[in-house]
Amino acid sequence: MLLSSIKFIRLTFIFCLIGLLISVCGSRQLNQKGFPKILEIRSVTSGPKHHFASAYYHTCSWSASERYLLCLETDIADHNPTADETAAIGMVDLTNDNFIPLAKTYAWNFQQGAMQHWLGTSPDSNIIYNDRRNGKFVSVILNVHTKEERVIGRPVSAVSNNGKTAVSLNFARLHITRPGYGYAGNGDEPKLDETYPSDDGLFVIDLETGESKLIVSLADIHALSPPPPEIEGPLLWMNHTVYNPDDTRIFFMARTHKPGGRRLTAGFTVNLDGSDLRCVLPFSWGASHYDWLSPEKLMVTTRYQGKLFSHLLFADGKENYRILGEGILTKDGHGVFSPDGRWMVTDTYPDELRMRTLMLMDMENDAVLPIGRFYAPPEIDGPPRCDLHPRWNHTSDKICFDSFHENTRQVYMVSLDFGNN
Repeated sequence: MLLSSIKFIRLTFIFCLIGLLISVCGSRQLNQKGFPKILEIRSVTSGPKHHFASAYYHTCSWSASERYLLCLETDIADHNPTADETAAIGMVDLTNDNFIPLAKTYAWNFQQGAMQHWLGTSPDSNIIYNDRRNGKFVSVILNVHTKEERVIGRPVSAVSNNGKTAVSLNFARLHITRPGYGYAGNGDEPKLDETYPSDDGLFVIDLETGESKLIVSLADIHALSPPPPEIEGPLLWMNHTVYNPDDTRIFFMARTHKPGGRRLTAGFTVNLDGSDLRCVLPFSWGASHYDWLSPEKLMVTTRYQGKLFSHLLFADGKENYRILGEGILTKDGHGVFSPDGRWMVTDTYPDELRMRTLMLMDMENDAVLPIGRFYAPPEIDGPPRCDLHPRWNHTSDKICFDSFHENTRQVYMVSLDFGNN
C-alpha cells in the first residue's frame, strides 16, 4: 500500500496540527478576527485515475466564469513520464465535479503539468498547453467547446495575463539538467556541448502571429552575473518564469550545478523586448520559489543573509527587503498572493512525519493561519512527488491544491468566507 492506514493518518494529522498551532502561537499571536472562516476542504476529482491541476503553483486553474478548473489525468503515479506516456488535458465542471477530457499531451511532468493556461484573450473558451508533435515540442491553443486548435512552434513556460504573448525556454535541456521539469522525447536540441550558448535561453512568443524572439541568452546571463569561478563548467540553464501583473516584466531563474549535484540559482527580471536585464538575487543567495505581488514588487524564497529560507519581498531592482512571516515561515514554500493582494498562501515540504502544511498569511500583519496538513507518501518522492502547489481563484475566496493523502493524486479546493472581515 502507498499509504499507512486511514486511522494512523487521521491521528497523525491531529497531533501534527496541534503541534503546529502551539509552535505558531508561540512565535506570534494570531489575529483570528482578521482571518476568513474555512467553510470546507473537499476533493473535486476522484480516483482510480490520478488528477492534478498544477501548471505550476502561481497559474490560475479556473476559467474566468469559475465554472471550470483545468487539470491533467493520468494512470501513472510513481515515475517521471517517458516519451511515450501521455496525460489527458481536461477540465472539471465544478457544478458537478465531472472531469471532461479535452486532448492528450506528450509534453508534461508532475511538477508543472503541460503548462496549461486559460488564455487571457478568451478566458472562458481558449486554453494553451504544451505537446510534442512531429518530433518537436510545441504549444497548442484549443477552444474547449469547439475543439478548434492552432499550433504554435514553441512550448510555453509562462503566459501573459492578457493572453497575447508567452515565454518559452529549452525543455529538452531542462529535462536533463532538472529531471521532473522538462520533457522526454527529444523535442528540442538540448545543446549539451555548450555551457552557456548565445543562441538559447529565454524566448518571447507573439501568440497572435506565432513568431518568437530570443530576448535573453544564456551567454547574456553569464556575462551579467557569472556563477562563482570554482563551479565553472557545469551547464547553465533557465527555469521558472512568470509575468508581472501588468505584463511589462518577466521574472526567471538561471541555474547551474554545484559540485556534488546541488543547484545554484540566481533570479533575474527583464522587459519583454530584452531590455533592462537585472540580476535581483545573486547566485550566492540562491532562490527557489516566487510570485509577483504588484507590477513592481515580488516575493522570492531564498536564504537571505545566509539565514533559513525566507519568503523575501522586495521591489524589482531595489534592496528594500522585507521578510514575510519572519520567525514563522522559516522553510521553503510555494508562496502565491491572492488577486486582491491581501493574502499569501504557502506550503511546506514534508516534515519528519511526512506531513505538508498549507498556510494562509495576512499581508497586513504577517499573522499566519494553518489551513491543514496532508500526508505525503515517500514512494512518490523525487520528480513524481506531489507538492501542494496552492493557487487562488480570481475572486480570492478559494484555493485549490494537489495532494496524495487519500491514496491517489487528486485536486482539492478550500472555500473561504470573509464575512465582515
